[in-house]
Amino acid sequence: MFGLFFIILIFVLIFWAIGLYNGLVRMRNQVKNAWAQIDVQLKRRHDLIPNLVEVVKDYMSYEQETLAKVIEARGKAMGAHGAAEVSAAENMLTGALKSLFALVENYPDLKANQNVMKLQEELTSTENKIAFARQYYNDSVMQINNKIEMFPSSIIANSFNFTKEQFYEVPADEKEPVKVDLR
Repeated sequence: MFGLFFIILIFVLIFWAIGLYNGLVRMRNQVKNAWAQIDVQLKRRHDLIPNLVEVVKDYMSYEQETLAKVIEARGKAMGAHGAAEVSAAENMLTGALKSLFALVENYPDLKANQNVMKLQEELTSTENKIAFARQYYNDSVMQINNKIEMFPSSIIANSFNFTKEQFYEVPADEKEPVKVDLR
């Protein structure tokens, strides 16, 4: 009787460990999928930028430095790898695009140009999709990191070398509250 109980207990523990392992694998794949979704949206963003630069460069003959910064930031963003590096490069690109759009406001003809308006709208839509993809990625990272750190799944995670994932983080300067001056 004791032998049968012991065999059943061993099988239960084996199936429990298999279930934990499979759950960790599923979560790791979910994180990879979430990262791929960010990557798709970033590629779309990177593909839109050269079109925007082409449209505005004729109007902005005195603003070539800003356009060069956008192109340089795009190049760095396209060459970045890993959550931390991509996050930093994409935040630099976002800053360069903000500068470009601020300059567009100074050119009434350019501001009214249908191509510029369409590209700005597409970039805004893409930025929203990127934000949702980042949120999904960070949620997925949180789930797997919790599972890796929490007992008893931490035993399986450590045994099979599961490692914590990096969050997609906002740079410190963007965490500051926005200052509004209504004067």
